[in-house]
Amino acid sequence: MAGKISISITDEHAALLQEAVGSGDYASTSEVIREALREWRVRRSLGQLWDEGVMSGPCEPCTAMADIRREARSRRTTV
Repeated sequence: MAGKISISITDEHAALLQEAVGSGDYASTSEVIREALREWRVRRSLGQLWDEGVMSGPCEPCTAMADIRREARSRRTTV
């Protein structure tokens, strides 16, 4: 479903949009905005996961990265 909304942006942002389309990397300014929104959504999700990790508290003492990798690999092969 596609919807239309109107937004106000600065001249600088408008120039960036036009530059992205003019370079041939994007077919339209809408395409640039859609990609930016997708990336924003991913960044927000990663930020939330980061916050959850921090709030979960410290890791077990003496947990080395090698131990974490080993555990992740064992879970991957058993699934």
